[in-house]
Amino acid sequence: MSQNPPKNVAVIGAGPAGLVAARELQREGHNVVVFERENQVGGTWIYNPATDSDPMGVDPSRKIVHSSLYSPLRINLPREIMGFRDYPFVATKKPDRDPRRFPGHKEVLDYLNDFAVEFGLIELVRFGNEVGYVELLEDGKWKVSSRKRENDDVVFVNEEEYDAVVICNGCHTQPRIANDIPVIEVWPGKQIHSHNYRIPEPFRDQVIVVIGSAVSAIDISREIAKVAKAVHISSRSALSGSTPKKQNGYENLWLHSMLEAVGIDGGVNFQDGSKVYANIILHCTGYKYHFPFLETNGIVFVDDNRVGPLYKHIFPPTFAPSLSFVGLPWKRGAAFPRCELQSKWIAGVLSGRISLPSKEDMNADIDAFYSSLDASCIPKRYTHNLDFQLDYEDWLAAECGYSPPEEWRKQMWIIARDKIKTQPVIYRDLWDDDDLTIQAHQDFSKYIPDLAQSQNYQHDFYGKCGMYYS
Repeated sequence: MSQNPPKNVAVIGAGPAGLVAARELQREGHNVVVFERENQVGGTWIYNPATDSDPMGVDPSRKIVHSSLYSPLRINLPREIMGFRDYPFVATKKPDRDPRRFPGHKEVLDYLNDFAVEFGLIELVRFGNEVGYVELLEDGKWKVSSRKRENDDVVFVNEEEYDAVVICNGCHTQPRIANDIPVIEVWPGKQIHSHNYRIPEPFRDQVIVVIGSAVSAIDISREIAKVAKAVHISSRSALSGSTPKKQNGYENLWLHSMLEAVGIDGGVNFQDGSKVYANIILHCTGYKYHFPFLETNGIVFVDDNRVGPLYKHIFPPTFAPSLSFVGLPWKRGAAFPRCELQSKWIAGVLSGRISLPSKEDMNADIDAFYSSLDASCIPKRYTHNLDFQLDYEDWLAAECGYSPPEEWRKQMWIIARDKIKTQPVIYRDLWDDDDLTIQAHQDFSKYIPDLAQSQNYQHDFYGKCGMYYS
């Protein structure tokens, strides 16, 4: 296929998705500008002890803090599968780094900074520039309006035109609230979304109800239980007829079925028939996709957390390939290498090296996909959940002419997923997959010498098996 001329591309966001998108676009020869509202790269991996002015994160006029990290957070996947495929996330002997296999959040931010510096991405980023408006012009270009902020004041507004826009603004800023619980809006206690949770101390001696049972909900519940009077987790996975189950290793941590109702007396009723009087309800209920800057006359929209219509979670057929999204799929596997494959595909399509189906065929594929979800009774809000699309990354890799994810990655993810369920307290520090770790390090040896001319690669051990570079 003949190559197209290089495109001028706007990338919105300098988190993991935006950084790897910028790199792949640049590798393909495109001219890239990255818009980032913060003053550093990293996106959701930038820790900020401040929180939204509205603890539930629903007031549209609230002062928004874009970070959702809590202070003690450690990653829940082995670092071997979390990093970009050709820039391994290995332990380093640089000062003030975290060599653990499941490190804290600062180590991830440091890794992303290393990645940005290594591939010359910093100079592509306009820091402190928030995109306010994106719309398609009659000539097929996209107008991007951005505003530069300093000390919360708008310094200037800028409008530019681009051949393409890649949206990488993340999905951990707009809280999703459990609002289907009767009279929860008049419950007298305090309610907070996990987006605004940072440290356990404010929960000392309180009775807490946690809505949700995903990994972050369990982590936060165990942290809070160290200081709280009692913590009660409301979980979809608990049967409605079962009795509350005390969690191993804790005298004040209980697993319940779903909430049934709350009362103006401060009571919280569960479907298992139990009732507690709580001081705080903590919503660990996830996030909503949110693109307030994007104007498409209703062609691209969010409906019950389904962003669509999108071909393979990336291209809206009406605007393909000049508008695309990176980082929407979730759940199965690791996000960073998945964003890498998505970005390779977008960059190759824009250059003309890779072709897309016709608009009609893309729409037909989307319709068939939605119909398959409906037939399986999968709600719209799970559209981007890859637990129901097991071959997605293999398909992307094939489209890009790139090798599929290695088998050790898939096996390591399955083991990590299972251990999160069976050993939630200790899985980060005890593991038994040395054979897979060795395979990973053998693959990494193809890339480590290229990290930088001055870096020295060597094998070493942390815990059972590890790898450092200096």
